[in-house]
Amino acid sequence: MTELIDAERVFALGPVAAVRAVRDALAAGLDPDDDMPRVVTELAGGQGLLMPSEAGGWFGVKVATVAPGNAALGLNRVNATYLLHDSRTLTPAAILDGVALTTLRTPAVSVAAGLDRLHALAAGAPEGLRLVVFGAGPQAEWHVRTIRAHAQVADVTAVTRRGGATTGWADRHLATDDTAVADRVRAADVVVTATSAREPVLDGRLVRDPALVLAVGSHEPSVRELDGTLMGRAVVVVESRASALREAGDVVMAVREGGLDPRTLVTMADLPTSKAVLPADRPTVVKTTGMGWEDLVVAIAVYERGEADRQ
Repeated sequence: MTELIDAERVFALGPVAAVRAVRDALAAGLDPDDDMPRVVTELAGGQGLLMPSEAGGWFGVKVATVAPGNAALGLNRVNATYLLHDSRTLTPAAILDGVALTTLRTPAVSVAAGLDRLHALAAGAPEGLRLVVFGAGPQAEWHVRTIRAHAQVADVTAVTRRGGATTGWADRHLATDDTAVADRVRAADVVVTATSAREPVLDGRLVRDPALVLAVGSHEPSVRELDGTLMGRAVVVVESRASALREAGDVVMAVREGGLDPRTLVTMADLPTSKAVLPADRPTVVKTTGMGWEDLVVAIAVYERGEADRQ
């Protein structure tokens, strides 16, 4: 019988277990460059995405839609459903809330990729880390939650185009043109960009050398949140070299401009090995676009947690 797993049960896995699921999969030899490609289809109201993957005895596929006009209607910009199958028989085991799964796994991937840098920064900041988060939606909030689950946080600044009331997960909410934003970025240990912006949201010269930057807002080659200055200064970590050069506008445009050598990209498959060198005298940028294997390994963890609870 196919199990229905709602958003509450997906979120019950928690950010620590979600990060562990990503890191364990990579440590076991999963190579994101071997993942099945995402299919993106242009639709009348936005985009449709199919994200299949097979690993660890399971096959899964997320069916997602992105509708930019939904915000004006008071509806979710992203909607999704996840289907999990046993690989041997290809019978469906579970249907998961895909929005909750995406909300949980995206910051889990960011933090899994930047965890060593995050721990190093935390070791040097006993009073807690200073965060600047561009964006105020679910991804902004869950990146803060996931970072808090792995390190002490002293201060969080949310930044959006117009600013607004302080959110429950931030200490202040500034508009992008507020002069205080530059000072906050200069002092930040971690910068998160989780926006729908199509052009850079911050001046890359402001980011200090040891900082960790987690960029998750764009998944199109012509869209970027980070400028070429930052990408050229930084060590850039990506899920997969092939997917980054195909879909990550932050990477694609920096390479096209000549500021970033694609051969220097560090992949997540490199992280558990000695191939990954993340020096403290340069910013570390983790640029993700979302891949099927990420949904799969977190969906497996959600499903297996439920199975364990029933035993």
